[in-house]
Amino acid sequence: MKIKQEKNEKFDGLAEDYDRYRPRYPLALFQMLLAPFQDRKNLTVVDVGAGTGIALESMVDTLGEAHQYHAIDISSDMIEHGKKKFPHVNWHKGKAEDVVLELSSIDLAVAAQSFQWMDRPSLMAAIDSRLNTGGAFAVLQNNRHFEKSDFLDAYESLLEDMSSGYSRYYRKFDFLQEMKDCFGEKGNIALHSHDWLMTIPSDAFIGMSRSSTQAQRAISVHGQVFTEQLSELISEYEKDGKLEILYHSELFIFTKS
Repeated sequence: MKIKQEKNEKFDGLAEDYDRYRPRYPLALFQMLLAPFQDRKNLTVVDVGAGTGIALESMVDTLGEAHQYHAIDISSDMIEHGKKKFPHVNWHKGKAEDVVLELSSIDLAVAAQSFQWMDRPSLMAAIDSRLNTGGAFAVLQNNRHFEKSDFLDAYESLLEDMSSGYSRYYRKFDFLQEMKDCFGEKGNIALHSHDWLMTIPSDAFIGMSRSSTQAQRAISVHGQVFTEQLSELISEYEKDGKLEILYHSELFIFTKS
């Protein structure tokens, strides 16, 4: 598969594998995020950088469909896939900060696994201008816990060797400080984390890897060599055809007072 270089097509062509193989987010973090909203009516909920709606799965399941949901993404492929899952959601293609400013008000905005790709100061300023009192903006992400996994450490090294410009530290931003700089004393800012283990079939990990732009970039340059080295790596660490993937998930929440 040829990797498209245009920013607005970053994930085009990957939607099906992305939705099928990407890990979902820990229920414990979603319960923490959504608990203040469960008894509220007529919420306006925004999924920023929604992809195929993976975060929406937990939000709609927990809060119900009787709210106004908006999902924003820059990939037509992701949006078309998401519409099939959530036809009742308002899907928008465009820059998140621009679409947010088109909304009159927001009760809950979530950026799941997408915040690092965005113009974060502009997005937070837009959300701040539309966020209702008592509303929340959350950043949620699953991070491969390579510091505590020999397999994941080796996998990151493989990507760094074969995917041009990739670093395992690509999400190493101080989101907490960035949120403090943007929102200041306008409310409470908190960070919650959760470590968890996912056991998956080895072929599912290959599918998950192929759904990433990093692996696709390696495939576009090295082709079968990358695939063979990935298979060799998996063979070294799998047990009974399965792999254990350790995640360190983080939830950053700003609640407006």
